[in-house]
Amino acid sequence: MSAASTTPAESGNFLRSRLGSLLAIMPLGVWTLVHLWNNLSAFQGASAWQSAVTEHAHPLAQLITSILVLLPLALHTIWGLSRIFTARANVQRYTFFANLKYIIQRLSAIGIVLFLGAHIWLAMLHPRLVEHHAEAFGDIAGQMHHHMPTLIVYILGTLGVSYHLANGVSTFAMGWGLVGTRRALKKLELATYALFIVLLGMSWATIYALYVAGR
Repeated sequence: MSAASTTPAESGNFLRSRLGSLLAIMPLGVWTLVHLWNNLSAFQGASAWQSAVTEHAHPLAQLITSILVLLPLALHTIWGLSRIFTARANVQRYTFFANLKYIIQRLSAIGIVLFLGAHIWLAMLHPRLVEHHAEAFGDIAGQMHHHMPTLIVYILGTLGVSYHLANGVSTFAMGWGLVGTRRALKKLELATYALFIVLLGMSWATIYALYVAGR
C-alpha cells in the first residue's frame, strides 16, 4: 500500500503500534533488566538489597525514575490491551507455532497487568504511602518463604514478564525492519530464546535468594 492510499486511521494505528513497541523496549525493557540485576543483590544480604533496590541518592531521583517507568508502562498497557480486543491470530497465513507464540504473548500481557498491579502496590506504594518507609528486605523475604500464594504469584509473574519481554524484543526487531533475511530471523529466534532464559534465570535466582533469606 502506497503512502498516498493510506487512510488517517491506518496511519494512526501504524504510529500507535510503533510507539507501543518502542515503549516496550525503551525504557521498560531496559529498566526491567536493570531492576532484575539490582535484585540479585539479595544474595549479598539485606543491606546490599536495600541499597540497590529501594534507596535513591536524592528524592527527586525516585520521582523521576517513577515517572520514566510508570508513564510508559501505563501507555504500553493501554496500547497492549487495545490490541488484545482488536487483533486476531491469523491461522491461515502463519504457522501453528507462530500463532501459539502470539496467543501466549496476549495471555501473558493480561497476567502481567495483574501481577504488576499487585507488585507495584505491595512493594512500592503501600510501604511508602501507608507505612512511610521503603519496602523492607525482611518483609518480602518473609513473604516469599512463609506465604505460598506470594511465592507462586512471583514465580508465575516473572515467568510471564520474561516471556513477554523476550518475545516483544523479537517482534520489535521485525516490526522496525531490523531483520529481513531468513538467516537473520533464525539468529533473532535464537537470541530471543537466550534472552528469555537470562531474564527468567535472573528472576528465579532472586526469588530463591529471598526465599532462603526468609527462613
